[in-house]
Amino acid sequence: MLGVIVASTRPGRVGGVIGEWLEKQAVGHGGFEVRMLDLQQLDLPFHDESAHPMTGTYAHPHTRNWSELADGCDAFVLVMPEYNYSYSAPLKNALDFLKREWKYKPVGFCSYGGASGGIRAVEAIKPQLVAHGMYAIIPSVSLQLARDLDENRQVRSTEALQGAATGMLDELAKLAPVLRQLRV
Repeated sequence: MLGVIVASTRPGRVGGVIGEWLEKQAVGHGGFEVRMLDLQQLDLPFHDESAHPMTGTYAHPHTRNWSELADGCDAFVLVMPEYNYSYSAPLKNALDFLKREWKYKPVGFCSYGGASGGIRAVEAIKPQLVAHGMYAIIPSVSLQLARDLDENRQVRSTEALQGAATGMLDELAKLAPVLRQLRV
């Protein structure tokens, strides 16, 4: 199962549209069953568990639900905006809620933003992913909003973007079964 995590929770965001585009690319790829994990819909509060996530002891239903969803995935793609040269606070919060659910899972990136296409946010989050035992892959998708969204705020699904998505999904599909063996 591939979890597509839409990291923006802002009103008026384009992350949902980009997440839907990536979900279609992943379904068409065929390497995974795909599950959309939209942080706006999950509506996690600021981390409110008293036990350390390392224990896996979750007091709140929202954490148990998030744990079950994340645990059921073998790989992830973070659909993430760049905010001030970094990643969003809701994404950091969602990652910090859990620990064991992330270990030995590959993660790809579909970033978006201005001229940088969100790549500074990708570089900023990599140390946190390493701390969770995740494996960040190199092939990724990067969208410059002015270039890659049309006047209706839909993704211009160019050959270049589709190729980037395919390369990323290919890499995730190779790594997910190998890393699954380490979670036994």
